[in-house]
Amino acid sequence: MPPGKEPGYSPRTGETFQYAANVTKLNSTIANLKIVVAERRNFAGKSAWHLQAFAHTENPYRMVFELDDQFDSYSDVANLIGLQYEMHLSERGQKMDSVQRMVPFANDPAPPDAVAARVLPGTRDPLGMLQYLRGVDWSKTPEVRSPVYDGRALHDVRATLAGKNEQVKVPAGTFTTSKIEIRVFDNGSEVKDSHFFLYLTNDSARMPVLMEAVLPVATARVELTKAS
Repeated sequence: MPPGKEPGYSPRTGETFQYAANVTKLNSTIANLKIVVAERRNFAGKSAWHLQAFAHTENPYRMVFELDDQFDSYSDVANLIGLQYEMHLSERGQKMDSVQRMVPFANDPAPPDAVAARVLPGTRDPLGMLQYLRGVDWSKTPEVRSPVYDGRALHDVRATLAGKNEQVKVPAGTFTTSKIEIRVFDNGSEVKDSHFFLYLTNDSARMPVLMEAVLPVATARVELTKAS
């Protein structure tokens, strides 16, 4: 078990979170998102979580940017390290499917049934990273660093505790949360427009109830509407 990981914590099969995404300067929902712990299964000889995310723009914004995306992550059960990351995108009438097996540099050969994404050992994808952060014992861990592959590029992600008892009100209710600041770096320099905050409930469920992206002109909020 890596330092800072909460003993006994793991995602729950079938767990589903639904969100509404909005920008602070607008008064309506831009998109809806859903994050699902689909199943625990064998993948390429390893015990893995199959994690999924779905994103759809809402009317009237579909007239400007029609988006219907699905992301699939296969991440190892022990540490949520990425095994395969898939992007099935439909944006403005253009469709793209990408299936990438995450292979550490200079290790295994490319698999015959997927494109090899050459990554650093211990690399996670965004869905695996989210689940991993839920399992961190933030009372004992001031910072978590991990390489993260987003399907296009490999980044250095650093997450730190920014607040222990933050009150958050979202459509699903009011929660006491831990506020996690997430920053993204490439080659030692922070990536512009990649500054995020993640709010996790302080109970045993560690629900991600709010995600914020701090942009130059506004803040985008992804708010929990329903958990099941």
